[in-house]
Amino acid sequence: MSSQPGTVVVLAGGLSHERDVSLRSGRRVAQALRDQGLSVIEADVTRGLAELLAATPDAVVFPVLHGGDGEDGSLREVLDLFGVPYVGSTGPASQRAFDKSICTPLLEVTKPAQVALPNSVFRELGAQALVAALVERLGLPLIVKPNRSGSALGCTKVSSAAALPGAMVAAYAYGEMAVIEQFIEGTEVAVTVVDTGDGPRALPAVEIRPRSGVYDYTARYTAGETRFICPAELDDDVAQACADLALRVHGSLGLRDLSRTDIIVGPDGPVFIETNVSPGMTETSLVPLAVEAAGEDFGRLCAALVRQAYSRGPSGVRG
Repeated sequence: MSSQPGTVVVLAGGLSHERDVSLRSGRRVAQALRDQGLSVIEADVTRGLAELLAATPDAVVFPVLHGGDGEDGSLREVLDLFGVPYVGSTGPASQRAFDKSICTPLLEVTKPAQVALPNSVFRELGAQALVAALVERLGLPLIVKPNRSGSALGCTKVSSAAALPGAMVAAYAYGEMAVIEQFIEGTEVAVTVVDTGDGPRALPAVEIRPRSGVYDYTARYTAGETRFICPAELDDDVAQACADLALRVHGSLGLRDLSRTDIIVGPDGPVFIETNVSPGMTETSLVPLAVEAAGEDFGRLCAALVRQAYSRGPSGVRG
Protein backbone atom coordinates (compact mmCIF):
# COMPACT_ATOMS: atom_id res chain seq x y z
CA MET A 1 0.00 0.00 0.00
CA SER A 2 1.32 3.42 -0.98
CA SER A 3 2.02 6.07 1.64
CA GLN A 4 0.18 8.57 -0.56
CA PRO A 5 -3.34 8.46 -2.01
CA GLY A 6 -3.43 7.22 -5.57
CA THR A 7 -6.52 9.09 -6.77
CA VAL A 8 -8.93 11.51 -5.19
CA VAL A 9 -12.55 10.87 -6.11
CA VAL A 10 -14.43 14.15 -5.76
CA LEU A 11 -18.08 13.21 -5.26
CA ALA A 12 -20.51 15.92 -6.35
CA GLY A 13 -24.02 16.18 -7.72
CA GLY A 14 -26.41 13.74 -6.12
CA LEU A 15 -30.18 13.94 -6.22
CA SER A 16 -30.93 16.64 -3.65
CA HIS A 17 -32.38 20.07 -4.37
CA GLU A 18 -28.82 21.39 -4.07
CA ARG A 19 -27.41 19.34 -6.96
CA ASP A 20 -26.35 22.32 -9.07
CA VAL A 21 -24.51 23.96 -6.19
CA SER A 22 -22.80 20.66 -5.39
CA LEU A 23 -21.56 20.30 -8.95
CA ARG A 24 -20.08 23.79 -8.82
CA SER A 25 -18.43 23.02 -5.48
CA GLY A 26 -17.06 19.77 -6.86
CA ARG A 27 -15.49 21.42 -9.89
CA ARG A 28 -13.72 23.96 -7.69
CA VAL A 29 -12.36 21.35 -5.26
CA ALA A 30 -11.27 19.07 -8.11
CA GLN A 31 -9.34 21.86 -9.83
CA ALA A 32 -7.75 22.96 -6.55
CA LEU A 33 -6.52 19.39 -5.93
CA ARG A 34 -5.22 19.05 -9.49
CA ASP A 35 -3.31 22.28 -9.00
CA GLN A 36 -1.60 20.56 -6.06
CA GLY A 37 -0.48 17.72 -8.32
CA LEU A 38 -3.00 15.13 -7.18
CA SER A 39 -4.78 12.73 -9.52
CA VAL A 40 -8.49 13.52 -9.45
CA ILE A 41 -11.65 11.88 -10.76
CA GLU A 42 -14.94 13.76 -10.60
CA ALA A 43 -17.86 11.41 -9.96
CA ASP A 44 -21.56 11.47 -9.16
CA VAL A 45 -23.58 9.12 -6.97
CA THR A 46 -24.66 6.54 -9.53
CA ARG A 47 -24.88 2.77 -9.89
CA GLY A 48 -21.31 2.79 -11.16
CA LEU A 49 -19.80 4.37 -8.05
CA ALA A 50 -19.02 1.12 -6.22
CA GLU A 51 -17.32 -0.27 -9.33
CA LEU A 52 -15.33 2.94 -9.75
CA LEU A 53 -14.11 2.88 -6.17
CA ALA A 54 -13.18 -0.81 -6.39
CA ALA A 55 -11.19 -0.16 -9.56
CA THR A 56 -9.30 2.84 -8.15
CA PRO A 57 -6.27 1.78 -6.07
CA ASP A 58 -5.53 3.81 -2.94
CA ALA A 59 -8.54 6.04 -3.53
CA VAL A 60 -9.71 8.77 -1.19
CA VAL A 61 -13.16 10.30 -1.52
CA PHE A 62 -13.69 14.03 -1.07
CA PRO A 63 -17.48 14.37 -0.69
CA VAL A 64 -18.86 17.71 -1.83
CA LEU A 65 -22.51 16.65 -1.82
CA HIS A 66 -24.98 19.08 -0.28
CA GLY A 67 -28.27 18.15 1.37
CA GLY A 68 -29.94 14.75 1.54
CA ASP A 69 -27.72 11.71 1.25
CA GLY A 70 -24.60 13.87 0.98
CA GLU A 71 -24.84 15.31 4.48
CA ASP A 72 -27.14 13.03 6.48
CA GLY A 73 -24.41 10.45 7.03
CA SER A 74 -25.79 7.70 4.80
CA LEU A 75 -23.20 8.06 2.04
CA ARG A 76 -20.38 8.11 4.58
CA GLU A 77 -21.69 4.90 6.11
CA VAL A 78 -21.58 3.35 2.63
CA LEU A 79 -17.99 4.52 2.09
CA ASP A 80 -17.04 2.87 5.38
CA LEU A 81 -18.79 -0.27 4.19
CA PHE A 82 -16.71 -0.17 1.00
CA GLY A 83 -13.55 0.39 3.05
CA VAL A 84 -12.74 3.69 1.31
CA PRO A 85 -11.33 6.61 3.33
CA TYR A 86 -12.96 10.00 2.93
CA VAL A 87 -12.57 13.61 3.96
CA GLY A 88 -15.00 14.81 6.60
CA SER A 89 -17.13 13.65 9.49
CA THR A 90 -18.36 10.12 10.10
CA GLY A 91 -21.86 8.99 9.28
CA PRO A 92 -23.27 9.26 12.83
CA ALA A 93 -21.68 12.69 13.41
CA SER A 94 -23.00 13.94 10.08
CA GLN A 95 -26.50 12.77 10.96
CA ARG A 96 -26.37 14.66 14.26
CA ALA A 97 -25.29 17.85 12.53
CA PHE A 98 -27.60 17.65 9.52
CA ASP A 99 -30.95 17.19 11.21
CA LYS A 100 -31.82 20.54 12.83
CA SER A 101 -34.44 18.93 15.04
CA ILE A 102 -31.69 16.73 16.53
CA CYS A 103 -28.69 19.05 16.39
CA THR A 104 -30.03 22.13 18.15
CA PRO A 105 -31.46 20.31 21.20
CA LEU A 106 -28.20 18.34 21.60
CA LEU A 107 -26.01 21.40 21.94
CA GLU A 108 -25.43 23.17 25.24
CA VAL A 109 -24.78 26.57 23.69
CA THR A 110 -26.71 29.80 23.26
CA LYS A 111 -29.38 28.94 20.67
CA PRO A 112 -32.90 29.93 19.66
CA ALA A 113 -35.91 28.22 21.22
CA GLN A 114 -37.16 25.61 18.75
CA VAL A 115 -40.19 23.43 18.11
CA ALA A 116 -40.12 20.56 15.59
CA LEU A 117 -43.40 19.44 14.02
CA PRO A 118 -44.00 16.60 11.57
CA ASN A 119 -46.32 17.23 8.64
CA SER A 120 -48.74 14.55 9.84
CA VAL A 121 -49.28 16.34 13.16
CA PHE A 122 -49.72 19.69 11.38
CA ARG A 123 -52.38 18.17 9.11
CA GLU A 124 -54.25 16.23 11.79
CA LEU A 125 -54.36 18.87 14.53
CA GLY A 126 -54.96 21.74 12.13
CA ALA A 127 -53.10 24.96 11.57
CA GLN A 128 -55.29 27.20 13.70
CA ALA A 129 -54.63 25.57 17.07
CA LEU A 130 -50.94 25.02 16.36
CA VAL A 131 -50.31 28.55 15.13
CA ALA A 132 -51.72 30.07 18.30
CA ALA A 133 -49.64 27.79 20.51
CA LEU A 134 -46.43 28.36 18.53
CA VAL A 135 -46.75 32.13 18.60
CA GLU A 136 -47.55 32.10 22.32
CA ARG A 137 -44.51 29.96 23.09
CA LEU A 138 -41.91 31.38 20.68
CA GLY A 139 -43.20 34.87 19.95
CA LEU A 140 -42.72 36.75 16.67
CA PRO A 141 -40.91 36.98 14.36
CA LEU A 142 -40.14 33.33 13.67
CA ILE A 143 -38.04 31.41 11.17
CA VAL A 144 -39.50 28.22 9.66
CA LYS A 145 -37.32 25.71 7.82
CA PRO A 146 -37.10 22.04 6.89
CA ASN A 147 -35.23 19.97 9.45
CA ARG A 148 -33.12 18.31 6.75
CA SER A 149 -32.22 20.79 4.03
CA GLY A 150 -29.63 23.43 3.26
CA SER A 151 -28.97 26.54 1.20
CA ALA A 152 -32.01 28.18 2.86
CA LEU A 153 -34.34 26.09 0.69
CA GLY A 154 -37.87 26.06 2.13
CA CYS A 155 -36.83 28.63 4.74
CA THR A 156 -39.20 31.53 5.53
CA LYS A 157 -39.14 34.43 7.98
CA VAL A 158 -42.57 34.85 9.57
CA SER A 159 -43.59 38.21 11.04
CA SER A 160 -47.30 37.52 11.61
CA ALA A 161 -49.37 34.59 12.82
CA ALA A 162 -51.33 34.65 9.55
CA ALA A 163 -48.17 33.91 7.57
CA LEU A 164 -47.14 30.88 9.64
CA PRO A 165 -49.30 28.17 7.92
CA GLY A 166 -47.94 29.10 4.49
CA ALA A 167 -44.37 28.98 5.79
CA MET A 168 -45.01 25.54 7.25
CA VAL A 169 -46.33 24.27 3.91
CA ALA A 170 -43.22 25.67 2.18
CA ALA A 171 -40.96 23.80 4.61
CA TYR A 172 -42.91 20.55 4.21
CA ALA A 173 -42.22 20.69 0.47
CA TYR A 174 -38.67 19.63 1.38
CA GLY A 175 -39.42 16.96 3.95
CA GLU A 176 -41.73 15.52 6.57
CA MET A 177 -40.45 17.60 9.49
CA ALA A 178 -40.31 21.36 9.95
CA VAL A 179 -38.57 23.32 12.68
CA ILE A 180 -39.92 26.61 13.96
CA GLU A 181 -37.47 28.86 15.81
CA GLN A 182 -37.25 32.29 17.33
CA PHE A 183 -35.88 34.69 14.74
CA ILE A 184 -32.66 36.18 16.07
CA GLU A 185 -31.97 39.74 14.96
CA GLY A 186 -28.33 40.65 14.49
CA THR A 187 -25.23 40.24 12.36
CA GLU A 188 -24.99 36.97 10.46
CA VAL A 189 -21.57 35.33 10.35
CA ALA A 190 -20.17 31.94 9.46
CA VAL A 191 -17.14 30.36 11.12
CA THR A 192 -15.21 27.56 9.42
CA VAL A 193 -13.41 25.00 11.57
CA VAL A 194 -10.60 22.94 10.03
CA ASP A 195 -8.38 20.22 11.43
CA THR A 196 -5.44 18.97 9.38
CA GLY A 197 -3.90 16.99 12.21
CA ASP A 198 -2.98 19.54 14.87
CA GLY A 199 -6.44 19.88 16.34
CA PRO A 200 -9.47 21.93 15.31
CA ARG A 201 -8.92 25.64 14.66
CA ALA A 202 -11.34 28.35 13.68
CA LEU A 203 -10.72 30.46 10.58
CA PRO A 204 -11.72 34.14 10.48
CA ALA A 205 -15.47 34.70 10.60
CA VAL A 206 -17.20 35.74 7.37
CA GLU A 207 -19.86 38.43 7.77
CA ILE A 208 -22.83 38.09 5.45
CA ARG A 209 -24.69 41.15 4.13
CA PRO A 210 -27.29 40.21 1.47
CA ARG A 211 -28.58 43.05 -0.70
CA SER A 212 -32.16 41.88 -0.22
CA GLY A 213 -31.76 41.65 3.55
CA VAL A 214 -32.42 37.90 3.47
CA TYR A 215 -29.66 35.33 2.90
CA ASP A 216 -31.80 33.04 0.74
CA TYR A 217 -30.84 30.68 -2.10
CA THR A 218 -30.50 33.51 -4.64
CA ALA A 219 -28.39 35.60 -2.28
CA ARG A 220 -26.13 32.62 -1.56
CA TYR A 221 -25.33 31.54 -5.09
CA THR A 222 -25.73 34.59 -7.33
CA ALA A 223 -22.58 36.66 -7.71
CA GLY A 224 -23.08 40.23 -6.51
CA GLU A 225 -26.25 39.56 -4.52
CA THR A 226 -24.44 39.37 -1.18
CA ARG A 227 -21.52 41.30 0.26
CA PHE A 228 -19.13 39.13 2.23
CA ILE A 229 -16.75 40.75 4.71
CA CYS A 230 -13.87 38.66 5.97
CA PRO A 231 -12.68 39.01 8.61
CA ALA A 232 -16.09 40.07 9.88
CA GLU A 233 -16.39 43.58 11.30
CA LEU A 234 -16.64 42.44 14.91
CA ASP A 235 -14.92 43.52 18.09
CA ASP A 236 -12.04 41.20 18.94
CA ASP A 237 -13.82 39.72 21.95
CA VAL A 238 -16.97 39.04 19.91
CA ALA A 239 -14.96 37.48 17.09
CA GLN A 240 -13.25 35.21 19.64
CA ALA A 241 -16.63 34.27 21.12
CA CYS A 242 -17.85 33.28 17.64
CA ALA A 243 -14.73 31.17 17.10
CA ASP A 244 -15.18 29.52 20.50
CA LEU A 245 -18.82 28.73 19.71
CA ALA A 246 -17.94 27.11 16.38
CA LEU A 247 -15.18 25.05 18.00
CA ARG A 248 -17.53 23.93 20.76
CA VAL A 249 -20.15 22.84 18.23
CA HIS A 250 -17.52 20.97 16.19
CA GLY A 251 -16.32 19.12 19.29
CA SER A 252 -19.72 18.49 20.88
CA LEU A 253 -21.10 16.86 17.73
CA GLY A 254 -17.96 14.76 17.18
CA LEU A 255 -17.17 16.37 13.80
CA ARG A 256 -13.82 16.05 12.07
CA ASP A 257 -11.73 17.67 9.33
CA LEU A 258 -14.07 20.45 8.28
CA SER A 259 -17.27 22.15 9.39
CA ARG A 260 -18.95 25.54 9.06
CA THR A 261 -21.15 26.94 11.79
CA ASP A 262 -23.66 29.70 11.10
CA ILE A 263 -24.10 32.23 13.88
CA ILE A 264 -26.15 35.36 14.54
CA VAL A 265 -24.42 37.95 16.71
CA GLY A 266 -27.34 39.39 18.64
CA PRO A 267 -27.52 42.01 21.40
CA ASP A 268 -26.36 39.46 23.99
CA GLY A 269 -23.62 37.87 21.88
CA PRO A 270 -23.27 34.96 19.44
CA VAL A 271 -26.22 32.60 18.95
CA PHE A 272 -25.90 29.21 17.23
CA ILE A 273 -28.11 28.77 14.16
CA GLU A 274 -26.89 25.59 12.41
CA THR A 275 -23.79 23.73 11.32
CA ASN A 276 -22.72 22.10 8.07
CA VAL A 277 -20.41 19.13 7.50
CA SER A 278 -20.24 19.59 3.72
CA PRO A 279 -20.17 23.35 3.19
CA GLY A 280 -20.28 24.96 -0.22
CA MET A 281 -17.03 25.45 -2.09
CA THR A 282 -18.26 27.62 -4.98
CA GLU A 283 -16.92 31.02 -6.01
CA THR A 284 -19.46 32.68 -3.68
CA SER A 285 -19.11 30.20 -0.80
CA LEU A 286 -17.89 31.08 2.66
CA VAL A 287 -15.20 28.46 3.34
CA PRO A 288 -12.86 29.55 0.52
CA LEU A 289 -13.28 33.18 1.64
CA ALA A 290 -12.31 32.26 5.20
CA VAL A 291 -9.30 30.26 3.99
CA GLU A 292 -8.10 33.23 1.95
CA ALA A 293 -8.62 35.64 4.88
CA ALA A 294 -6.51 33.34 7.05
CA GLY A 295 -3.66 33.72 4.56
CA GLU A 296 -3.85 30.08 3.55
CA ASP A 297 -4.09 28.41 0.16
CA PHE A 298 -7.37 26.64 -0.59
CA GLY A 299 -5.74 23.94 -2.70
CA ARG A 300 -3.09 23.15 -0.11
CA LEU A 301 -5.76 22.90 2.59
CA CYS A 302 -7.85 20.51 0.48
CA ALA A 303 -4.75 18.40 -0.27
CA ALA A 304 -3.85 18.27 3.43
CA LEU A 305 -7.35 17.05 4.27
CA VAL A 306 -7.08 14.37 1.59
CA ARG A 307 -3.71 13.12 2.89
CA GLN A 308 -5.02 13.07 6.43
CA ALA A 309 -8.09 11.08 5.38
CA TYR A 310 -5.92 8.57 3.54
CA SER A 311 -3.62 8.17 6.53
CA ARG A 312 -6.62 7.68 8.82
CA GLY A 313 -8.26 5.17 6.53
CA PRO A 314 -11.91 4.00 6.57
CA SER A 315 -13.55 4.61 9.94
CA GLY A 316 -10.24 6.00 11.15
CA VAL A 317 -8.65 2.56 11.52
CA ARG A 318 -5.55 2.80 9.34
CA GLY A 319 -2.22 3.68 10.97
